Amino acid sequence: MLQGMRRRRLLDTAIDAALGLTAAGAGIAVDLAAHRSTGLSVAAQVAGAGALLVRRRWPYLTAGVLSLLNVFVPVWATVFAPYALVAFTGDRARWRPWAAVGLLAVTFLIGARAWEIADPFSAPLVILCSSLLGLYARARVRLAAEATLRAVGQARADERVRLAGEMHDVVTHRLNLMVLQAGALRLTAPDDPTRKSAEELRIAGVQALTELRDLVGVLRDGGDPARVSDQPGDLDGDVSRLVEDSRSVGLPVRFVATGDQSRPSPVVRRTVVRIVQEALTNVHKHAPGAATSVTVTFADEGISVEVVNGRSTGATRDLPVGGSGLTGLRHRVEMVGGSLEAGPASGGGFRVSARLPAYVPTGRP
Repeated sequence: MLQGMRRRRLLDTAIDAALGLTAAGAGIAVDLAAHRSTGLSVAAQVAGAGALLVRRRWPYLTAGVLSLLNVFVPVWATVFAPYALVAFTGDRARWRPWAAVGLLAVTFLIGARAWEIADPFSAPLVILCSSLLGLYARARVRLAAEATLRAVGQARADERVRLAGEMHDVVTHRLNLMVLQAGALRLTAPDDPTRKSAEELRIAGVQALTELRDLVGVLRDGGDPARVSDQPGDLDGDVSRLVEDSRSVGLPVRFVATGDQSRPSPVVRRTVVRIVQEALTNVHKHAPGAATSVTVTFADEGISVEVVNGRSTGATRDLPVGGSGLTGLRHRVEMVGGSLEAGPASGGGFRVSARLPAYVPTGRP
């Protein structure tokens, strides 16, 4: 890649040098043919041609030098500068390159009048054509960049679809087997504790399948949150079940929900559940046994979710790690127009806080 960039720079420099030599030779030849050649005119033509060497990096400097020279001697290198002004500048103020082009044309006319050139209007016409050619080149570059971005986006979408297919074919198959085996164990187990554990395992497997289908939907739909999990559900019940699951394995969790819970749209409901789920999972991993509070507040202006845990009271558990974690959660929150903060809490522990809009339109494919 670096070699390609070097070759490109060398090619650009060679092109600018060739244009400079052409402009200098043409200007001197025209002056000689018209018997206007003097030391001043030759020096002006050479200086103008030299200014073309920096037209890509400093196009306005090139235009300024040529405009100054044109006042004294009409420099024929001027016809190459407008292309650079329009093609190589990225000004948000679109009038600037065109103002510089106009200045070049006016100063050339001033020089042509002073030197009594018989046809002073052909060069300004060529200046205009050079500007239009630069405009065309700039449009081509933009179209190429947009095509590249579209190609990259399509490649990513294809990769998401491929990953979604693999996850659906492989992981869901294994989970279905686990659920079926847990159901069979519940029916054949000889004692109640085993049957209860088997049922809990079956329920956890069913929930995992549901969440996996959500994830596959996100991958296939390109991360559009409005096309995933659009069933209303019971938000308080979903979060309460997460809290109860954590309590059942020894994590002291306090849950408080305030406000009107009927307002959030389905995708916001699902996002709230995901925030609480990820935060509680992190507590189990990194701070087992820590006192934890889950607070969900519903208001007209939006929903706030906060999960705060204290210091760990047990050894860190050897649980699977390496997922997207809070980074993926932040991306999901931002997709619905919210914001997420995560960091150490005062007095030790950790705090996860999110702000979400109350309503996000749900669209079906």
